[in-house]
Amino acid sequence: MAKSREDTTPIEVYIITKDHDIKGTVYVSKYASTNRELTELLNDNERRFLAVTNVELMTKNSVAAPRRYDFLEIHIDSIIMVHPAAQVLFKETSKAQEDIQRFRDLRNKLNQTKPF
Repeated sequence: MAKSREDTTPIEVYIITKDHDIKGTVYVSKYASTNRELTELLNDNERRFLAVTNVELMTKNSVAAPRRYDFLEIHIDSIIMVHPAAQVLFKETSKAQEDIQRFRDLRNKLNQTKPF
């Protein structure tokens, strides 16, 4: 039975498969208890695919830029782990390391500036 948008709540998730790391949004039942909503979604016996919107698909062991999709369906059997993005600590990539270093350099310059 299809649920209407009014019966669902969007959750940003991080999905791990064998070959990809995926960030996106899934829609869970508004009526599920908060700590069980993803579990109920994944354990639905009538569901073989997980619908994900606003997708960022990152190939593991690749330096290629993430691919973006408005919508993607992921076969339930290929999913290793799913958890809310708010609880994810992402790996610091070389770009993130560069951004962190630029921020530290800027902060150091600002700290060395004398007030008028």
